Amino acid sequence: MTTTTVQTDAPTFDNRQDFADELINLARANDRVVAVCNDSVGSSNLTKFREEFPDRLINVGIAEQNMVGVGAGLANAGFIPFVCAAGPFLTGRALEQIKADVAYSQHNVILCGMSPGMAYGELGPTHHSVEDFSWLRPLPGLDIVVPADGPQTRSALRNAVADPRPTYIRVGRFKVPQVSGDNAGLERGKFVVAREGTDVTLIATGTEVSRALWAAASLAAEGVSARVLNAAYLSPLDEDAIKDAARQTGGIITAEEANVAGGLGAAVASVVGQLEDGARVPMRILGLKDHFSPTGSTAFLLDHFGLSADHIVAAAREVLNRD
Repeated sequence: MTTTTVQTDAPTFDNRQDFADELINLARANDRVVAVCNDSVGSSNLTKFREEFPDRLINVGIAEQNMVGVGAGLANAGFIPFVCAAGPFLTGRALEQIKADVAYSQHNVILCGMSPGMAYGELGPTHHSVEDFSWLRPLPGLDIVVPADGPQTRSALRNAVADPRPTYIRVGRFKVPQVSGDNAGLERGKFVVAREGTDVTLIATGTEVSRALWAAASLAAEGVSARVLNAAYLSPLDEDAIKDAARQTGGIITAEEANVAGGLGAAVASVVGQLEDGARVPMRILGLKDHFSPTGSTAFLLDHFGLSADHIVAAAREVLNRD
């Protein structure tokens, strides 16, 4: 039985610190590990990497399309490039290069979307990366990894070096509590069962995993047993976990710090919708819908778009009470 609990007042951490520390550890052990960035040494937390490996950091300047092409060239030459840039500029400006130079060409580039979702808060929609799932999920052969905390961020990087392949990793900036053990390991294409449950399933990714766990604790106090699945991989997608949730619980709620058009909820709904009639269950998809964000902090924006634990609880109640 898996029962993870996270206190609402638990300490929170910036995943970029674990990213930076683990990348240095991996570079010390493997001289093929290099970093490429777009004049974002500070915001990508690569300062210490540059100090220790000045010849293994390539700063192309504010030229994201070129940056991805350089990463593809390095991968083709046998290196393991971690291409780092703020999520909106990496995926928005360089989408064609991600498609052609990385996914189609199957070059083993690790694309690191730094400060994804609405982590830049008050800088507004131009700096928010809420469309990345929708843009990248349709690309064949590109893994999409969304660690929920520091240990899972480290695991994602270790996996990328142990088995290099075209990969996009969201590296969170918004501070979150730890929801997994210090030695957490992610398995390619698998969700992590953060909490067992039989009444309803909460499928969350990234920043929303801790909030889903808070929601599950609140539901438990009401006598509702909520399963929590940490959707650490959006591609490959864990269809078996989704099918089990549909067959074994009475409803599914998805929560993502992203636009719901083509994101986690859409992926889950596609699987559920293709099940035989008797296995289909009601769903609610939580995320951004047809609106650019107002100005405000990340915490404010998550609540504004219905991504709080209370909103997840309300969605679960609605699903379970549905005739």
